Amino acid sequence: MSQLNRQVAQLLEQELGRLWVEGEISNFTQAASGHWYFTIKDDRAAVKAVMFRGRAARVGFMPKTGEKYRFYAAVTMYEPRGDFQLQVESMQRAGLGDLHAEFERLKAKLAAEGLFDSQTKKPIPAMPKRIAVVTSLAAAALRDVVTTMQRRAPHVEVIVYPAAVQGADAAQQLCVALGQAIADNLVQTILLVRGGGSLEDLWSFNDEQLARLIYASPVPIISGVGHETDFTIADFVADVRAPTPTAAAELSCTSWAQSNADLLGVLKRLQQSQARILERASLRLDRATGRLVSPQQRLRQMRQRLQVAEQRLQSLSLTLRKQQQLDHAWHRLQRCLPDLRPFKQRVQDLPLRLLQSQSAVLRQKKQALHQAEQTLQALSPTSVLDRGYAIVRNQKGAIIKNSLDVNANEHLQVQLAQGHLLVKLKQKHDLL
Repeated sequence: MSQLNRQVAQLLEQELGRLWVEGEISNFTQAASGHWYFTIKDDRAAVKAVMFRGRAARVGFMPKTGEKYRFYAAVTMYEPRGDFQLQVESMQRAGLGDLHAEFERLKAKLAAEGLFDSQTKKPIPAMPKRIAVVTSLAAAALRDVVTTMQRRAPHVEVIVYPAAVQGADAAQQLCVALGQAIADNLVQTILLVRGGGSLEDLWSFNDEQLARLIYASPVPIISGVGHETDFTIADFVADVRAPTPTAAAELSCTSWAQSNADLLGVLKRLQQSQARILERASLRLDRATGRLVSPQQRLRQMRQRLQVAEQRLQSLSLTLRKQQQLDHAWHRLQRCLPDLRPFKQRVQDLPLRLLQSQSAVLRQKKQALHQAEQTLQALSPTSVLDRGYAIVRNQKGAIIKNSLDVNANEHLQVQLAQGHLLVKLKQKHDLL
């Protein structure tokens, strides 16, 4: 039997594979493991189905017995018992296929235009004075927001812009209310909220006009539509997406308790800073007190400085007068200086004239020297000696000019033109 059931299971999977089926749910059971077990039926047949925990967690809603759904499932057989069943991979409420397709089409279109880009998201003010809430006056979401704001931030004023959040004209009313909140320019943040529901219930928040109005809003917008598993086009376009209306209120501003804690922290840091400033000022005061002198001593010091300044001023005045006198004398000297321009050419000619005069004087001196040499040569004793004369000297070298100056037997030196003679006087003849 096991082999037969295996072959039947393989045949079902190969021939039928995965397909869409539609029917009501009955006998729905959620096991402790998280798997869903139920029966899908219509008015003429029924088939058992299973949806495992991982895929069931992505459905986003809890199926209800008696409601009609569309299932995307694989046809299989539970081989141990030979039971024919469907292994469901995804499911949606019946009649929502077109809405899902429209949702995905609009989502892809707006994403391609950049309406979901994170760079265009505006920051949410931490301390707004007022916030606007766009929702229905009868919605539980409004009560959640108001209650949360009264608890967390009673100092923030809440302005409600009512609009239908479900129905045929809900999208248009939401656009009008949101546009009015933007035009009034009274708030710093806008909350677009409503409670959970089916895809049809939330469809007004998938409107293209509303999405473009959210994107163009100069005021930051927080969307809090449905539950955490619900997603709308408004969530993707809004500056911040909150999982619930209560969470949207919590994200709209800093709580009173947190603001109070921040303020206390600032005051503490201010006190510490003030204490440090006072300590430094006290130290400066102590140092200044140590340098403090009496008024009389201060006056004496200032008087001494004044005297020194007066002396320096007098010296400076004398120096200035001397400088003025010097300048005056310099100007007078400049006026008395001769005009040297006529003498410049004469000075420039002097070297040439000096050379010419020097050459002439040198020639004259050479001629005079030559004549003097000739005269000296003529008067030179050696020239006289050449003519046969001689010069006689005694032993002391003195020239003998008179015979009376020598004695007999005295040795004499005789200088000739060529050589010397040493003679002994035998006899002399004196002139009478």
